[in-house]
Amino acid sequence: MKLGIVTYNIAANWDLDTILQVCTEAGLAGVELRTTHAHGVEVELDEAGRAAVRAKFADSPVTLVGLGSTFEYHATDPAEVQRNIAGTKEYVRLAAAVGAQGVKVRPNGLPANVPEEQTLDQIGRALNEVAADAADFGVEIRIEVHGRDTCQVPRMAHIMQVADHPNAKICWNSNYPADLTAEGRLAPHFDLLSRRLGLAHINRLHCGYPYRELFKLMKGAGYEGFCLAEIPAAGDVATATELLRYYRACFEALGGA
Repeated sequence: MKLGIVTYNIAANWDLDTILQVCTEAGLAGVELRTTHAHGVEVELDEAGRAAVRAKFADSPVTLVGLGSTFEYHATDPAEVQRNIAGTKEYVRLAAAVGAQGVKVRPNGLPANVPEEQTLDQIGRALNEVAADAADFGVEIRIEVHGRDTCQVPRMAHIMQVADHPNAKICWNSNYPADLTAEGRLAPHFDLLSRRLGLAHINRLHCGYPYRELFKLMKGAGYEGFCLAEIPAAGDVATATELLRYYRACFEALGGA
């Protein structure tokens, strides 16, 4: 597997050149660029701007693993859901233009006074629609295991059962302790989603999450993609680079590489 970063939060204030420099110096293979951050890879970029982003990655050893959006499909207002679907499709076209492999979306909760199954089905149908659209551009849609209620793995499994398009993937989010069963086991929940795994976000490797087991399970499932560190900001660029070198060493020691 390959290690990279999510630019939320550690690289939120870095421009693209700094991101590429730090990843290269720290030995990181890829990056997911989070929307609204200082690097400015947004739908407002014109054709020349998009080409410039693509060229910078082509000239570096760093892979543009994906774009991290905040589009979500659980709203009770159908017009709001449609706005998020349309926004995702627009973001997919940006991803294709800049050479990103995928787009991350998310659920972000279960509305009150709506049957749970109804909302999960709604999210799954929307995910299926954007996944089918993105397939035409060679861009994966990765739904993050996210949200106070929707981060529960059985609920995400329900969403993925509805969203059966093969281009709809899971972004494992390393939620602790939510990823564990009531008995404290990781494997049964991981197995519910492992066949759809397209990306993984990881965080503090010392937080108590069973990362050694997770990495073993991921490899056992045949996953050879990216694990992206989503960790807090760490002072100036030099300090962050040094931290990420240590992070990579820990990742490798836990069996991630």
